[in-house]
Amino acid sequence: MEIASIETFRGAIPLHTPFKTALRTVTVAETIIVKIACEDGTVGWGEAPPTHVITGDSLASIQYAIESIFKPLLIGESLSAREQLFEKVEKSMVRNTSAKAAVDMALYDCIAQQANMPLYQFLGGYRERLETDYTVSVNRPEEMAADARKYINNGFSVLKVKVGKDEIATDVKRIQAIRAEIGLDVLIRLDANQGWQAKEAVRAIGKMEDLGLSIELIEQPVKAHDVEGLKYVTQHTETPIMADESVFSPQDAKRILSMGAADLINIKLMKAGGIHEAMKIAKLAQSYDVDCMVGSMIETKIGITAAAHFAASQPNITRYDFDAPLMLIGDMANGGITYNGSRIELGKDPGLGIKTINHSFIVK
Repeated sequence: MEIASIETFRGAIPLHTPFKTALRTVTVAETIIVKIACEDGTVGWGEAPPTHVITGDSLASIQYAIESIFKPLLIGESLSAREQLFEKVEKSMVRNTSAKAAVDMALYDCIAQQANMPLYQFLGGYRERLETDYTVSVNRPEEMAADARKYINNGFSVLKVKVGKDEIATDVKRIQAIRAEIGLDVLIRLDANQGWQAKEAVRAIGKMEDLGLSIELIEQPVKAHDVEGLKYVTQHTETPIMADESVFSPQDAKRILSMGAADLINIKLMKAGGIHEAMKIAKLAQSYDVDCMVGSMIETKIGITAAAHFAASQPNITRYDFDAPLMLIGDMANGGITYNGSRIELGKDPGLGIKTINHSFIVK
């Protein structure tokens, strides 16, 4: 089955509530949608949002990479030689991981359809359903407590709380306010988005431990490049530490794992360059008996569906951060995963199960 055409579309969907972290505030989910059509009529979908402060990719750079670099390499090529396809994409450009991820997931969508299997089954088939957390944006303590209560009332039992934007004392107050509102039964994960220095991170986490705030894990407390600092925090706290922005590639993961610089790894397709490279990270982590989370950027249901299928395929991927489509005012895709509160159903359709895209959110 040969690749007949590759098209890209620009999409934009407003968020119903601004998404705020230590790095940025997002009010509109912008994205590049990729459509790969094969000669037999099979269609695969992918997407890549621009996340300048993390991947460095923009709408223009993503679209250029797909249209001008990847498209000429892939048109006319056979899906039966899939390892060659993924190798071509990976080696054709340095970085540009979001653009690579969009093409990668569309290729996998086609390949799994060819095999007549849902993608998660084609990749390994470890689980059939997942449970996502919901993110509490960084705001004033009382506002975050109210948001946490709302999400719990909506059926979520795991919260990912953004911190790292202000002084440590303010972050502690944020978590105290949330715990006072929702109690200790709800699982809380903190994401500092590189907002702390190593020693102040140890002080902040130690303070939260002393206060009995019951934090499941702390995600990326220090700058992405500060791997020694990440190791210092991991070694000097009891709370598990998760590497996120410090791990883009399998080589990054190998460094983190061999140093013992983190207890967990957050894999994102937009950082890894797609499922093909993300699978290498997951398998490497498994060889170290390290569990992983699969997270996401502010993506639509297309990208999150691909990430969910990947996450469900592997035994050591035990945590899921797939709430982004729930933050949007509408769906970009018809088909794909379905939500029932915090629960995600992957479905039985071949590939990603995406039927069509919603052209009302396509930017002309």
